[in-house]
Amino acid sequence: MPRPPAPRKTTGRPARISREEIIRTARRIVTQEGVGRLTMRRLATEIGSTPMALYHHVHDKEELLLLLLDDYAAGSLHRPESPPADPRDRVLTAALAIHDVLAACPWIVEVLTADDLMSTSALWFVEQIVAGLTDAGLTLDQAVHGYRSIWYYTAGEILVRTTAARRRTTDDRPAYRDQVFAGLDPTDLPHLSRAADRWAALTSQDTYEQGLRALVTGLLTAR
Repeated sequence: MPRPPAPRKTTGRPARISREEIIRTARRIVTQEGVGRLTMRRLATEIGSTPMALYHHVHDKEELLLLLLDDYAAGSLHRPESPPADPRDRVLTAALAIHDVLAACPWIVEVLTADDLMSTSALWFVEQIVAGLTDAGLTLDQAVHGYRSIWYYTAGEILVRTTAARRRTTDDRPAYRDQVFAGLDPTDLPHLSRAADRWAALTSQDTYEQGLRALVTGLLTAR
């Protein structure tokens, strides 16, 4: 008997996509390749859809990044059942929590520092820092400025450490700093010369918490 003709293939509509799939795919792109490689067109291609279909879920890349921020913060930032009663300890605990979460996912710092974006899920921790500073004696304006200083210190520490680590994994050439430090004149730069052979090891140590404590102490005593 003759074989029946195969059914004609039709293009039809793109497969239905979900917001969860969009977030999951976008997070993979920014984690593996960086925020700069995330575009609506690239995301649509990865999902097997079209940019127009994505716009039914997110209006633009900025809203997509906000969704990523909230999704990550909601799953990673966990409020303690009872924050420390001491205002200074409350500030330190909240700042350390923010630092630890961001250090585990550095692309978020890149987003937060490049755009005026903030995760609503993280605002509780910001509130703890500002409230702790005001309870310790600062005015509200001073507390907001104090939070900004803590944020700059936190974001800067993560960005510098992440950038240095990325360079070490992609470039095995000696750092230019090492070449400069090897030829320092001890009569002109005596302290740097004495520390030159240990400079890389010393500056690679994790001293974030030590620096944070000193910063908070300075903020509270300088009022």
